[in-house]
Amino acid sequence: MKNTELKMKVKEVAAQIADLFPLQKAENFDNVGLLCGNLERNVSGILICHDALECVVEEAISKNINFIVAFHPIIFSGLKTITSKNYVEKAVLKAIENKIAIYTIHTSFDNDYFGVNYKICEILSLKNQQILMPKKNALKQLQVYVPKEYSEKLKESLFKAGAGNIGFYDECSFTISGGGTFRPKEGSNPFSGTLNERENANEDLISVIFEGFKLNKILASMKAAHPYEEIAHQIISLENENQYSGLGRFGEFEMEMEVGEFLNLIKEKFNLKIIRHSNTAYKKIKKVAVLGGSGASGISAALKNNCCAYLTGDLKYHDFFGVEEKMLLCDIGHFESEQFIVQQLFEKLSQKFTTFAVLKTEVNTNPVKYFL
Repeated sequence: MKNTELKMKVKEVAAQIADLFPLQKAENFDNVGLLCGNLERNVSGILICHDALECVVEEAISKNINFIVAFHPIIFSGLKTITSKNYVEKAVLKAIENKIAIYTIHTSFDNDYFGVNYKICEILSLKNQQILMPKKNALKQLQVYVPKEYSEKLKESLFKAGAGNIGFYDECSFTISGGGTFRPKEGSNPFSGTLNERENANEDLISVIFEGFKLNKILASMKAAHPYEEIAHQIISLENENQYSGLGRFGEFEMEMEVGEFLNLIKEKFNLKIIRHSNTAYKKIKKVAVLGGSGASGISAALKNNCCAYLTGDLKYHDFFGVEEKMLLCDIGHFESEQFIVQQLFEKLSQKFTTFAVLKTEVNTNPVKYFL
């Protein structure tokens, strides 16, 4: 039974979802986060869906839920008025009129290590998984000098702010001990030392790596824990790719299989009636790349990684010619490639929020119908 005494506001729920799926990990073109809703309103429950359509809003109303978490953003670009003239405006207007907040996750979940594409690979039982298109120039390094006796305090503060998180490790740092000098001048308020006299100090140089979007929080934590009024530090932008964040994924089958066997496996695992695919020179399939949703942008990366096959959606006619039979290109459908998302989000948000109901939509299913 849910504890109804513990209330959470819209802004608090939105902040905790953003902790799970940082908005800064989304692609620049995307519109993620809280799209509409009163920040101060108490949340009665969460309804998870693929698309926040009008039927989903009506479902939320019927279940007395006032917070919708959608994968795709219902408001994307070019929306200047809300007058109910199309399906987007009808849904948003109904949500606003009924005091329902809409929050969207989209590419912040696409780029998550355990997100959309991790699940696809898991469904296919692919081994040795790697990110297909790792985020570039996303990592930075902080180097900061600190008195030796404050070294541990500073590291603790930096770790708490998210510095030193590398893949499945955290609190990673490197420290070099040495001697520093400084001379306080008129106008200074030195932590130690005498005005106009050079001072020697035993100091540590601490280095930590962090994701760039954490910069402001990490600098604030550094200043809060450091005893000096002038902190000697530098921020370095790294060329390293972030191997734990990015679009798409690829892995290998334990045993290679015939092309026909592979296509039948895809139909079975994704419950497909049809698969649009290219010709291929490969006789057997072992290494496979995937990218949920519209994935033409990942074709070159899949080829570069010598993948035998690439699964995605929304491919155009000429995309199939472009691979020149160097790879089996499979269009399994946009929704079909993302069909596991609602369950994934349900599992994560149910663990995060335990004081009110977290439900999956019963009405938002694949809008594309087939006649065979």
